[in-house]
Amino acid sequence: MRVRQKQNTTLSVRLSQEEEGTVRRLARQHQSTVSDVIRDAVRTFGRSGKQRPPRPYDEIADLIGSVSGLPPDLSDASGERFAEIVREKAVRTR
Repeated sequence: MRVRQKQNTTLSVRLSQEEEGTVRRLARQHQSTVSDVIRDAVRTFGRSGKQRPPRPYDEIADLIGSVSGLPPDLSDASGERFAEIVREKAVRTR
């Protein structure tokens, strides 16, 4: 068990019943508090350098705007064209 340091912030976190049970079990096993278990988990996660998987946008961000030679107004009427396609599809399915 470690010496408690003065904490500056209170944070509220919503956990599933399973997650709460896991945290409480770990606290009992390590003869620690729930807060200490969560602080240790945050510290460990922060040191691991793990990041969320990239979003699809992140995967193609370098490609956005990289195509040349197309009309500059290509996207000007995209919303209108999309609405037209939806209307045409609705007529076909009636």
